[in-house]
Amino acid sequence: MSDATKPKFHVRRGDDVVVIAGSAKGRRGKIKQMLTKRSAVVLEGGDERSKDNDEKRRLVKPVRHYLRKSQQNPQGGLLWLEGPIHVSNVMKVEEFERRQSKRGANR
Repeated sequence: MSDATKPKFHVRRGDDVVVIAGSAKGRRGKIKQMLTKRSAVVLEGGDERSKDNDEKRRLVKPVRHYLRKSQQNPQGGLLWLEGPIHVSNVMKVEEFERRQSKRGANR
C-alpha cells in the first residue's frame, strides 16, 4: 500500500477512546488493533459498569465465535471475542471530556 492510498485516521493503536455511536455507545477502551482495510478498530479493556465476571459482559463489543470440534476441544465450544467498531464511531477520551466539560458549562 503506497503512502498516497494509505488511509489517515484520527486515532492510533494504544489510544484511549470512547465509543460515541452504535450498540457499545458510552463504553471506553484502549485500541488494540487497527483494521485499515475495513476502517475499523478493535478495543481492549473491560466494561467497568459490569459487576459480574461473565466473559461476554466484560467486553466492549462482544462477538460470538464458534470453536470447531478438535482434539483440544472435543465438545467444540463458544468463545466471546472483541468485535470491530468503525473508526468514525470512536473518539479520543481527551477530546470527549473536553467537549463534555464545554457542554456542561453552557447549561
